Order: sequence, then C-alpha cells, then structure tokens
Amino acid sequence: MSIAQDDFDYLRTLVRQRSAIVLETGKEYLVESRLAPLAREVGVEGISGLVMLLRTDPRGQISNKVVDAMTTNETSFFRDLNPFDALRLKVIPDLIAARGKDRMLNLWCGAASSGQEPYTIAMTLREHFPQLNEWRIRFLATDISKEMLRRSRAGIYSQLEVNRGLPAKYLVKYFEQKGAEWQVRKDLRDMIEFSELNLAQPLPPMPKLDIVFLRNVLIYFDLATKRDILARVRGALHPEGYLFLGGSETTLNVDDQFRREACEKTFVYRPIRK
Repeated sequence: MSIAQDDFDYLRTLVRQRSAIVLETGKEYLVESRLAPLAREVGVEGISGLVMLLRTDPRGQISNKVVDAMTTNETSFFRDLNPFDALRLKVIPDLIAARGKDRMLNLWCGAASSGQEPYTIAMTLREHFPQLNEWRIRFLATDISKEMLRRSRAGIYSQLEVNRGLPAKYLVKYFEQKGAEWQVRKDLRDMIEFSELNLAQPLPPMPKLDIVFLRNVLIYFDLATKRDILARVRGALHPEGYLFLGGSETTLNVDDQFRREACEKTFVYRPIRK
C-alpha cells in the first residue's frame, strides 16, 4: 500500500523541522522503505499507524527514531577513494610543513554516519604519517543520529561492511575479530571524539579546523540551509584549511567566499584570503 499524501506531508514536515533535510515529492518510496521496519518495531499498522502515534507525541522517542531512520545515509570505508588519496598525497604533507612549529592538527568529520569515514581518515593518518604521533591532534566526528553515534563509538562492523572498501592489511592491523564481527582497535577509536550535532544549527565551540570532511550531506538541504552551513564551516576553518565535499557537491553559486582547488584527482575548497 502506498503512503497517504497527508502522512507523507506530516513526516516530511517533521523531518525538516528536526533536521532541515528536505524530502521532496517523489521520495515517498524512501519514507516507506526506511519507516516500515520502525512501524513493525513499535507494533503499529504501517506508516499510517506510525503517523497516528507521532501525532500524539511529536517530540517523543518515536519521533527521534523517525529522524534517525530518515537521516541515515549510505557509507563505506575509503568511499570514493580520491579524497583519501588527496589527503595522503597532498593535504597532510602540506599541513605538516605549515604546522611544523606548533605541531597541532584539528579535524572535523561532519555527518559521520556509522563511522567508516572518520575511521578511514584515522587509519590514513596512522598508516602514512607516524610523525603525527608526536603531535596534538583533535579529531571531532559528529552526526545527528544517536544510533549512528552509538555504532561509531563502538566501532563494530559486520563482515559485509569490512569487505566494502577496506584493504585486507588494514583489517588485520587496525581491527580485532569479535565473533562474526570486527571491532576497530581501541587506540584508533580513542583518536576520535564522537558527538551529536545538527548541521542546520549553530556549531558548538571548536578549535580552528585544518580539515573538514562534509561529504554527501549538503545534497539533502535547500539552498538557504546550504549557505548557512557553509558560512558556519568557513567561520570554523583555519584560513589555510581544507574542506572536502562529496563528488556531486560544490560551493560554486552557493558560497562565493570559498575557492575551489584541484587536488590530485578531486577538488578541495578553501577560504578566500582577504
């Protein structure tokens, strides 16, 4: 049974109010596929029953679970690869040269989902830049979903998940087998501070950031929200910092205070120096 228009309108209004994510007409199938399991979990009849429950308590735990379900996005280790090659071959070497006196590095991975991206970055640092072990590194990773943050902090992945993009030598070196699953080693988990953050709201206090990964999330926001997010990110970036976006995302015609630079086989975005 297809989702009723009134129910779809209610749900997309709820999701937009809570996360700023826009569910356009035509995304009914996505709502059904993401929320049907939740409806079964809470014991109601389909999406209509879920909406009826939400109307009685729009700010309760069920509402949180709906937002979690609708903001959980596809991810994998070393996804798209080129940004991590750029990080390894160009960005980190340049920052090591520029920050040699202070020996400090601040990173932020926004929309971290279930943690594969921040752990990929952490493995890249450990594998290729042992000199950073002597540096003060602050690595923040955030997401709006409490469930995704719980998974990220635990760092436990299925065999299928570690088979997607993770080199075998990294699995052996940076993971421990836990029954049928694999857990990121504690020393790597301890590199990263995971915390809850809604990108559409003001950023918490942060150090000046050298590297920001904000990939494959701006596509879910309207233009005004994208501009607000990019302005906040730009304010948090070090003047010589680097912003990584998804392959289909850009600051062009959104925030003219960034310049786009070719970097290996991808692009990075950097604040325009005044």
